[in-house]
Amino acid sequence: MSNKTNKFSAADYGKETEVSKENTFYFGKENFKWMLIGLAFIVGGFLLMMGPDANTVGGEYNPDSWNDGIFSIRRIRIAPLFVVIGFAIEVYAILKKK
Repeated sequence: MSNKTNKFSAADYGKETEVSKENTFYFGKENFKWMLIGLAFIVGGFLLMMGPDANTVGGEYNPDSWNDGIFSIRRIRIAPLFVVIGFAIEVYAILKKK
């Protein structure tokens, strides 16, 4: 027979152990900083997508007119890119260890 040394015994069952305050929360300041940066990219992307709709020309709705501004580079390419970059930053912020 060999002598085994166990970390825990039956006598230890039910006793509370101290948990350090340092390791109780997963996210640190760095994580929150990256989350705010990602959120800023997402909000900025949605703000860049804003503008008049297809039938608004000169600030007035006219169903007989067409506004080509809805297909601008800003609204079709740049704004969605900002949103996707923002979501990628959010994933990084969540997965980043302290």
